[in-house]
Amino acid sequence: MLPRASFIFSLLLGSWLLSACAPEPVVDSTHLGADQGDSYQLAQQQRRASLTVLYVPAEGFAYYDAAGELTGVSVDIMHDFVRWAGQHHQLQLELNFVAETDWQHFYQRIMHAEGGVFGLGNVTITEARKQELQFSPPYMNNVAALISHQDVPELTDWQQFNHHFAELSPLAFTGTLHEVRIRRLRDQHQPGEAIQRASSNPELLELVASGDYYSYVDAYNYWRARQAGMPLRDHPMAAETDETFGFIMPHSNDWAQFMLAFFAADGGYRQTESYHQIMHRHLGPELAELLLSNAP
Repeated sequence: MLPRASFIFSLLLGSWLLSACAPEPVVDSTHLGADQGDSYQLAQQQRRASLTVLYVPAEGFAYYDAAGELTGVSVDIMHDFVRWAGQHHQLQLELNFVAETDWQHFYQRIMHAEGGVFGLGNVTITEARKQELQFSPPYMNNVAALISHQDVPELTDWQQFNHHFAELSPLAFTGTLHEVRIRRLRDQHQPGEAIQRASSNPELLELVASGDYYSYVDAYNYWRARQAGMPLRDHPMAAETDETFGFIMPHSNDWAQFMLAFFAADGGYRQTESYHQIMHRHLGPELAELLLSNAP
């Protein structure tokens, strides 16, 4: 369950931004052909490959640091993948990062990409999505938090929902698993209430902070919003911890087994010191430990 905000945020250091930085212009794939990258089969022949990596800018996961370098949890894991390929398989890999700020567009671009293309967008692994694209092994366990304005009393019993949330409307990030959660919650407690929709996490957080809505959001986005001073509250009894994030690939990508080997090497990549350092460096010790504690 998600720890109480009053305890968590007194431990956090530094300030967190609500929106990620993306200095370069975003590529509009509607005017181009499908995104492409070299195949693993070609890499085995030439001992080198150029891979395309689409990413959704997100503070902590794929963002530009003070030195102007693209970094973050997802980005650094991909760099570890490149180092592993070189050290253990003598493959020289080049990563070409491309920003895509629209999550729905990002997902569609990966679905229709060709060959060695990877997507970094904190995509929850589900059986339905496996029909549309390929996933890497999980790189992180997620905590989904139910949030409201901070003036809403904390839920300690589901029977309190209709009273505490009586004046609030359900809000969902379109196309995400959180939309499914909100719909399920709405159907159970507010049947017939219209679900309002947001197209980004910053928009969703601003709307919840207005005091008119409740929603689900990933724990790290909630933490950063609170640290930035937004008047939000989470409701730990409603937190969900049973989902994982994976990198996504089109079905035409033949690197999936090679990436599986990377995550399995040396007793499991997520058990390595490098992975734990990446989580702590980009998410901070408290948030990193919360997410690491949910890992298998």
